[in-house]
Order: sequence, then C-alpha cells, then structure tokens
Amino acid sequence: MHVLAMQIELRFPAAQSLKAKRALLRPIVDGGGHRFNVALAEVDHQDTWQRSSVGVSIVSASATKADELMDEVERFVWSHPDLEVLSAERQWMEMET
Repeated sequence: MHVLAMQIELRFPAAQSLKAKRALLRPIVDGGGHRFNVALAEVDHQDTWQRSSVGVSIVSASATKADELMDEVERFVWSHPDLEVLSAERQWMEMET
C-alpha cells in the first residue's frame, strides 16, 4: 500500500473577505475531490482572507499510479486563474502488507 500526501500553499489576491476566499476555494476542494476521487481539505489559514493551505491524500496499490494522479490534481489546482500557488510539497508513506 502506498500513501501520497501533498500540501499546497495558495494565495487569493482578489479575495477581500473570508466569504470571497471560500467561494474561490470551494471549486478546488469540492471539485477536485469529486473529479479525481481523492481527499482534499483546507488544513491551514482558515481565518486568513488571501491565504489557504490545502491537503491532498491518495491511497493506491501502485506508487506510480498515485504519483500520476497527484500530478493531475496539482495541474488542476494550477489551472485556476484566481489563485497563486506558493508551494506544493509531497510526502510518501509506504506500508508493507
């Protein structure tokens, strides 16, 4: 079993309120989760207008498949024009079965 996690730091330059930020973030978290069948959640900066940190996790029998799917998720996030990606860090957890 292979578990791949990624934390993506985002900036929303146009957001002038928490409500505006959440409106921009919702298509990423909800849309990405449904589209790629992965777990996505805002994990930090919940009370900051223009910043967010999103966590993504994938569990797979194949490390290659997990890495390819995470690439797709990352491209999906980068494709949103209303945000800036500040960083994206991946971390593996491998478990023997």
